[in-house]
Amino acid sequence: MFEHQGEHASQWAAIGSIASKIGGTAETLRKWVRQAERDRGEREGLSSSERERLKALERENRERKRTHEMLR
Repeated sequence: MFEHQGEHASQWAAIGSIASKIGGTAETLRKWVRQAERDRGEREGLSSSERERLKALERENRERKRTHEMLR
């Protein structure tokens, strides 16, 4: 997507064009692009690895709470 951006008037135009070619929705591709930008450090927010780590910590926290409740 990034390499075709210059061929279009805007990033959204590039996303729309590519989405129709790959059979997906523009919104789904836009989300992928935004996440790729975060992963590359070009946009604020959690990278994919940070999101995975956060999910793992939340899962671990739920398990600890469950265990704590059972021990009461």
